[in-house]
Amino acid sequence: MRMVFVHPERCIGCLQCEFACAVEHSRTRDPVLALFEEPVPRKRIHVSAGPFPNTSYPNRCRHCDPAPCQQVCPTGAIRRDQAEGVVLVDEAKCIACAMCAIVCPFDVLTYHPLANGADGRTVAVKCDGCIDRLRAGAVPACVEVCKVGALEFGDINEITDAGRRREAAVVLAATTNVEPSQPVPETVASWRMLGAAAANVGRAGGVR
Repeated sequence: MRMVFVHPERCIGCLQCEFACAVEHSRTRDPVLALFEEPVPRKRIHVSAGPFPNTSYPNRCRHCDPAPCQQVCPTGAIRRDQAEGVVLVDEAKCIACAMCAIVCPFDVLTYHPLANGADGRTVAVKCDGCIDRLRAGAVPACVEVCKVGALEFGDINEITDAGRRREAAVVLAATTNVEPSQPVPETVASWRMLGAAAANVGRAGGVR
């Protein structure tokens, strides 16, 4: 399953993803001309400040399956694109009842007037995964513009596997090269001695 994965520890709160998202969903798709559109284009990703200085989090739709917003929509305005797996809003059918916002566990839905297919009415606005870009084989606009790698697009299993290997490498490097500040428990020391002995035997026997 392909999706946008968030690395919150990398986010610097530059808001470039918000700007790129709004431009991508404008009529002109031009960063200058979009500022003068009426109604103004709306972002689908929301960067919020964290509880500590220099922390922030880019919150966006997870395109749940099953999606609570889709399940409660009384007009059938919310549907899933089966090819790309993203949850979309049909602005022409939306009545802005806010049922989707009530059940969304991630608080990603907002309500604004939109120009495309909504006749200027206030409708539900959420991430559509940059569906046109996905169909063209490109990555979502927020991912493309992020310069620090806080947003990554790909298969979720591959991304999390890479994260596990990265964290394991950090932990192993720390435990191997840095003297612990506290005495190592006897059981841990024994396991380390066993591991070192096994490695020496492997090297002596030519095992790789």
